[in-house]
Amino acid sequence: MNKQISFDDLCTIIDLTSSTMDNYMFVCDLVNHFHFYISKTATERFVFDNHDIEDFSKAISQFVYPDDLPALVQDMKESVLDPSKNSHNMIYRWLDKNNRPIWINCRGILVKDEKTRPLYLVGCINEIGVKPKADNVSGLLRDTSLLTYLNGVDNVHLEGYILRIGVDDLRGINARLGMEYGDRVLRIIAKCINNCLKNGECFYRIDGDEFIILNLHDPKIDNAILLFNSIQNEVESYMERNHYEVVFSVSCGILSSEDIEDYSYSNIMKLSEFALTQAKTHGKNTCSIFNRKKYQNSLKERALLIELRKAVDDNFRNFDIYYQPLYNQDHSIYGAEALLRFYSLEFGYVSPSIIIPILEETGLILPIGNWVIEKALTTCKNMQQYIPGFKVSINISYVQVLKIDIVKEFLSVMKELDLSPTNVIVELTESGYLESNYRHLQTWQRLKEAGISLALDDFGTGYANFHYLDELKPNIIKIDRSFVNRAMDNDFEYALLKNLSKLSKELDLNLCIEGIETKEECSKILQLKPTYCQGYYFGKPYPYDVFKQLYLGDLCMIK
Repeated sequence: MNKQISFDDLCTIIDLTSSTMDNYMFVCDLVNHFHFYISKTATERFVFDNHDIEDFSKAISQFVYPDDLPALVQDMKESVLDPSKNSHNMIYRWLDKNNRPIWINCRGILVKDEKTRPLYLVGCINEIGVKPKADNVSGLLRDTSLLTYLNGVDNVHLEGYILRIGVDDLRGINARLGMEYGDRVLRIIAKCINNCLKNGECFYRIDGDEFIILNLHDPKIDNAILLFNSIQNEVESYMERNHYEVVFSVSCGILSSEDIEDYSYSNIMKLSEFALTQAKTHGKNTCSIFNRKKYQNSLKERALLIELRKAVDDNFRNFDIYYQPLYNQDHSIYGAEALLRFYSLEFGYVSPSIIIPILEETGLILPIGNWVIEKALTTCKNMQQYIPGFKVSINISYVQVLKIDIVKEFLSVMKELDLSPTNVIVELTESGYLESNYRHLQTWQRLKEAGISLALDDFGTGYANFHYLDELKPNIIKIDRSFVNRAMDNDFEYALLKNLSKLSKELDLNLCIEGIETKEECSKILQLKPTYCQGYYFGKPYPYDVFKQLYLGDLCMIK
């Protein structure tokens, strides 16, 4: 090798070319203490602050991932310092500015003197985990190019829209017909979208089955909707022309510049993903315009989920069970309904209507449900010291029925407490029952055989079907507050409630009317002669200690 090439010459070449490439060129002087010189841009990415390192052997442990250091040292001995070798090629990890491991491929050639002694190692560092800038499947630029574009956007006075388009069920297409077929669908959709674009609109493919269209110069959101409609029509026309050999659809989330305060890549991705998810949730093959209020609610739910997981893990911290009294028609208390409550450190007390769906969707309802059963049945046993025959009513979720043996859970706790099944009422809403007919029927029957009373909650609130009364044969049907409200103000609704009361007696069912809040409502409801009553007029839900103080003594006879 020509001796005229010096270390300084190689450093100069690196300086001249580093700004023209994404990778990082380097040279290491193998004679003079492993003097290491790398492209200046590497200091923006990796943990070292200086691109000119006087002794690589001493600095190596600062930026090489610790687990990979022994293998690198061994490879250097075998390939770099061995006169018989001519190159170095190794995949391992460097640390970035946040001390996170980044996979790199370090490749280099050895520059030798006339006696074949290694003088320099000259090569290039490539990040092998980085995303490509273009997509060979769709022929479009990728999200890394979108990132570059957004970094150059001036946020001031932008008026436009962003469309995030996703293929509906591409995973199913891949599963049925193969990945190559799925790639074909992506190419077709990219072409259909391209056919609908105007001058000045930017078009990218992002991860998986999604595309981004940017138009930051058109303030009319209606034009964004028209664009998506034209894309839908183009897709439909393609399928029709090809006799529906391929069948697919697309959904779209739309962002208006009015909803974008920050045009950073991460923010655009978050907002547009939410809008697209809303569209797919609403039935697919449709579009949804970003809604700030719904987005904020989703962030709240996400924050709540984190807090709920921590609370469950911390022995159900900040969960509590409140008890609302249940009354016989003669105003004597016979039991209480156990109601789950949660206090959020960030949001305060959160409505069960928000908490319960989150618990069900994540499966947290399973440990929480078991905890509620144990706590509520223990309360029932304790209250029987003061009110013999005291009953507790517990709501169970359809998820509990589907995922665990809920009957076994009840029987185990009752046996441990020596509590009679006749003192336990299990409530299930009609909507929950509808989720899984067969499994619920089995569970319902086993609970009845165990001697537990069963209540069909929220009867008549949108899911009412009288054949349930025959299939389930519940002991109690509960009338929701919404039905009571309508019956108080409407003669027809009151007549329905009256006839429902008569029907329950003819079918030998106990009728519990919930949501009674005033003396006037109580008087009107009692004319129907329900078996049981419940509502704020009789008592609000309270923590166990407060409940016990309020409803012991004279057994809370209402004056």
